[in-house]
Amino acid sequence: MEKNFIGVELPKTMKALVAYAQGDYRLELNFPVPECGPDDIIIKTEGCGVCAGDLKCYQGAAKFWGDENQPSWVRAPFIPGHEFLGHIVQIGKNVEGFEIGQRITADQIVPCGKCRYCKSGRYWMCEPHATFGFQKENNGGMAEYVRYPKTSVLHHVPEDMDLKNALLIEPYSCSKHAVDRAQITNEDIVVISGAGTLGLGMITYARMKNPAKLIVLDMQDNRLEKAKEFGADIVMNPSKENVVERVKEMTDGYGCDIYIEATGHPSSVQQGLNMVRKLGRFVEFGVFAKETSIDWSIIGDSKELDVLGSHLSPYCYPFVIEHIHNGVLKTEGVVSRCFGIDEWEKAFDYATGKYGDFKVAITF
Repeated sequence: MEKNFIGVELPKTMKALVAYAQGDYRLELNFPVPECGPDDIIIKTEGCGVCAGDLKCYQGAAKFWGDENQPSWVRAPFIPGHEFLGHIVQIGKNVEGFEIGQRITADQIVPCGKCRYCKSGRYWMCEPHATFGFQKENNGGMAEYVRYPKTSVLHHVPEDMDLKNALLIEPYSCSKHAVDRAQITNEDIVVISGAGTLGLGMITYARMKNPAKLIVLDMQDNRLEKAKEFGADIVMNPSKENVVERVKEMTDGYGCDIYIEATGHPSSVQQGLNMVRKLGRFVEFGVFAKETSIDWSIIGDSKELDVLGSHLSPYCYPFVIEHIHNGVLKTEGVVSRCFGIDEWEKAFDYATGKYGDFKVAITF
């Protein structure tokens, strides 16, 4: 029988972290290696970052597993991880533009190419919304091999890019999209709430927009120090001072022009609505573990705000890859620890940030 692919023969099984249910993640030593169809690409995984979304999924957040108000979004059993890259080891016979051995990564979304969003170029909002790392049909990067199906949005990664930097391509691309949604000008007082990995990506990119003032909020002082290093003009810890009052003092009582919420914590939402000026812009990026209640009259009757969401990273990868590679987007010290797949529980523990880490990864 004619093979569907070119490339090396792979082992039949691999190591993989498999999610069977909320809180039920298991390291499988003999999980089937994905098969390469005629339109697919198989990579040997180099590494996969552990995202806050991975942690919230593991912990059972309703956004992922559903509750009485929403259906389950994940489809178990699946291999988690969407911040991954690797080298091509097999290419389907119909695939063009790629070669064995090339280093590649992909957008998290696997667009269908057929729905109204895909057909109008807004592929990141694809209606079926298949993604890597949350559904069994598109397993993620916490495994030795990963299959990229036909509609994957693929990108080449320079061979000389350090792995720790390359692991930031996906989160920094999401950060770029959030900042682009904010429409920052050089006259704006901008507040970014949250200085974790994604917040840091926003900071280093927002610095390129040259806002009048770039203010960063976080509850951890080590993160605020890194925020200043990455381009923040002013940093503040909401646990130590009244940040709403301080921002209003800086702005003659009006409030900031733009507030980007990057924590996924309800208190940050309320803080932002109180801090942003009338006719200001509020960008919501964070993923929440539970519902958040706010007084919607602040948005409408009180301030007439522009409230914008931010989802994934459309058309952002080429810019981010180029500017991580040339050093314009700062990355130093963000990926602080790497663990083997055998230590996945330790990796998830450190990814909470309770030991002072920004980003940890699983490497192969």
